[in-house]
Amino acid sequence: MTDKEQYKIKQEPFYQPQGDEVELYEAAYAARLPVMVKGPTGCGKSRFVEHMAWKLGKPIITVACNEDMTASDLVGRYLLDANGTRWLDGPLTTAARIGAICYLDEVVEARQDTTVVIHPLTDHRRTLPLDKKGELIEAHKDFQLVISYNPGYQSLMKDLKQSTKQRFAAFEFDYPTAEVETSIVAKETGIAPELAAKLVAIGGAARNLKGHGLDEGISTRLLTYAAALIKGGVEEKAACRMALVRPITDDADIRDTLDHAIDATFA
Repeated sequence: MTDKEQYKIKQEPFYQPQGDEVELYEAAYAARLPVMVKGPTGCGKSRFVEHMAWKLGKPIITVACNEDMTASDLVGRYLLDANGTRWLDGPLTTAARIGAICYLDEVVEARQDTTVVIHPLTDHRRTLPLDKKGELIEAHKDFQLVISYNPGYQSLMKDLKQSTKQRFAAFEFDYPTAEVETSIVAKETGIAPELAAKLVAIGGAARNLKGHGLDEGISTRLLTYAAALIKGGVEEKAACRMALVRPITDDADIRDTLDHAIDATFA
């Protein structure tokens, strides 16, 4: 198996378009533009990127960014072994060499001095300097950089610099309409549309509390978790409390409000 084949998605990841984002992404890829995907937690950002990699037939290398991630974690480092030292490419370097889509998930979690290393890959140069190795990589013609983050968690300490933002074409995602979200939950989990609609209604009730005690509403991802539990035999109210309420709040009043909404929905 070649490096490219190793990173290709073999089965189609289900994704329900909400507009013309599929066609716009295809146009961005054709121009090899770097892409930024913004939106709340669990609204389908990563699934969209995976679906597009599958649709385009391109390998994808995903990096879950975190505050401890260093530039070496992205580009590579020298390692010691029995024969001395050897260079090990990082995921960004591997993607640039083989022509993969490199997806940096929740990029604002990484330190700003780390994200600077992506800059030469996001303009006309399309290069990646490996300073420690003394090598300048010219990105493969099929390489594309994609980043995602949740603007709802932005702060002065966790935001992208304008010098980084303005290197990307951007998609802004939100939770789907109730009708579309119902079809997603039903298709994703195989539950009846009527049951999916009830779960989506609970999700909508929670999202109305965002900014009024909740930092983030119930995500589409959590709705599919609840559906999976119910399909597996868990009682509906118990599944909703376990998958939809307990993960998102520790506040007793908010919890009780959402529990009442569940009771009313499944009365």
